[in-house]
Amino acid sequence: MSQFTFPSPPPSPEAEVLRTEIRAFLATELKDRAPIDRAQSWNGLDPAFSRRLGEQGWLGLTWPKAYGGQERSALERYVLLEELLAAGAPVGAHWIAERQSGPSLLRFGTEAQKAAILPRIAAGECFFCIGMSEPDSGSDLASVRTKAVREGDGWRVNGTKLWTTNATHCHYMILFCRTAPLDREHRHAGTSQFVVDLSLPGITIRPIRNLVGEHHFNEVVFEDVLLPEDALLGREGEGWAQVTGELAYERSGPERFLSSFWLLVELVRALQPVADARTEIALGRLGAQLITLRRMSRSVAGLLQAGADPALEAAMVKDLGALVEQEIPEIARDLVAEGPPTPQSRTFAEVLAYTTLHAPSFSLRGGTREILRGIIARGLGLR
Repeated sequence: MSQFTFPSPPPSPEAEVLRTEIRAFLATELKDRAPIDRAQSWNGLDPAFSRRLGEQGWLGLTWPKAYGGQERSALERYVLLEELLAAGAPVGAHWIAERQSGPSLLRFGTEAQKAAILPRIAAGECFFCIGMSEPDSGSDLASVRTKAVREGDGWRVNGTKLWTTNATHCHYMILFCRTAPLDREHRHAGTSQFVVDLSLPGITIRPIRNLVGEHHFNEVVFEDVLLPEDALLGREGEGWAQVTGELAYERSGPERFLSSFWLLVELVRALQPVADARTEIALGRLGAQLITLRRMSRSVAGLLQAGADPALEAAMVKDLGALVEQEIPEIARDLVAEGPPTPQSRTFAEVLAYTTLHAPSFSLRGGTREILRGIIARGLGLR
C-alpha cells in the first residue's frame, strides 16, 4: 500500500522577498482590472500580460538559465502563482506551457527541442495546449484512439482531441496518442507523445462554446498530419509514464483551490460588517479549508522540488480543492440577502453569476472526481 505524505515544505525567505516584488508589480499592472475580469482566474487570457511577466523573468522561474529560466526554487514559483491567482491576473495564455509543457520538455525533450522552445516560453511568447482528451473517452486516457503511424522519416497522425483549452491561441500541442495497436491486457502500453506545431497542414481547430457562450475549449482534428521524426517527445512507447508524471504538475498547484477566490473577496466586501455568528462560522470554515489546502499544495511543491513523484498527493489536492471551489458560490448565495441594489451588491452579483456558471467545470478539468478517487483508492490499497 502506498503512503500519502504531506511534509512541511522547507522555509524559503527568498520566496517572501519575491512576494513583495510581485504584489508591487500587480498593484500597478492590474489597477484598472474590473472584478468580473479578475473572476476569470486562470482562464483570463492576455498575451501582452504574459510577455510582461516574461520580461520580469517570472516565467520558467525554476528552469536552467541556459533555457531562459532563473534557477529559482519551486516554492518561489509557488508564491508567484498564488499571488497571480489571488489578484485575478490574466495568466491563461502562458499557463499550460509554463506549468507542464515546459517541465515535460525539460525532462524528456531533446537538446534541440529544449533550445528551440523553452526560451520562447520563458519570454511569454510561446503557448501550448494539451492533447489528451478525446470524444467518447471521458477521462479514460488509456482508451486513446488518435494514432501516429511511422511513415518515411516521420509520422502520419489521424484522430481527434476534445476540450483542448485555448488551442486557437497556441503555437504547439503536446499530443498523446497511440503508436502501437491497443493491447487489451496492457492498455497503457503502446502510447507516445509528440510536440506538434499547430500550424501544420491537416490540423483543424473548431471552437466549443461553454454555458456562458465563451470560447475556451476546442476540438482539434488531425487528418493525415505529417510530423517529422524529431517531433517525438522522449522515447516511443513511453507516453503513459510521461502523462502520469505531467499530471502531478497539473493537479497540485494553487489554481486547484483558488478558481473561486475572487468571489470570496467580493463576498467578504458585500458582508461588511459581518452581522451574525452564522456568517462568521461560514467564512471561518472556508478560510480554514483554504489554509489547509494551501498547506497541502505547498507540500507537493516541496516534494516536486526534492525530485519526488507526488502523483497521489496531487490527486488529493485536486479533488478536495474542487469541492471547496464549487462550494463557495453556494455559500455566497446563501449568505448575502437580497436588498436594494448598490454598486457593491451589483458587483458581487455579477461575480457570483459568472462563478456559478463556471463552477461545474472545476471537477472536470484535470481529471474527473471519479478518476481522482480511483487513483487515491489505489494509493490506499483499496482497489
